[in-house]
Amino acid sequence: MSFLNNIFGENSEPEKSPVKWIALTSLAQLDEITALSNQRPVLIFKHSTRCGISRMVLKRFESRYNLEDKVTPYFLDLLAYRDISDAIAEKFKVVHQSPQLLVIKDGKSVFDVSHDAIDAMALAERI
Repeated sequence: MSFLNNIFGENSEPEKSPVKWIALTSLAQLDEITALSNQRPVLIFKHSTRCGISRMVLKRFESRYNLEDKVTPYFLDLLAYRDISDAIAEKFKVVHQSPQLLVIKDGKSVFDVSHDAIDAMALAERI
């Protein structure tokens, strides 16, 4: 199964994402994200592959995304990696939500939104 099938669910047609997501699949990547965030902002999109709302928010976000050269985007499949989601909440001092978008800068969460508040255009104004 491809990474995009993981995003949209096993029975979905694969779709080309305009976002060059980096799959967040290990706890060690949180240290990588922290280090990268000292050079440029890092996005973490937390997504539940079984949630229709999460899928809708993700598709809307991707359709309006235009930050390719400004941020490094990571994608977390919450169902497959709940331990990483829990570690994100602890490390970056945010309350777990799904879907959820975080911006990590200088090792800290400087922006986090969930559900309908996730908007690529609004995010672009903050970066």
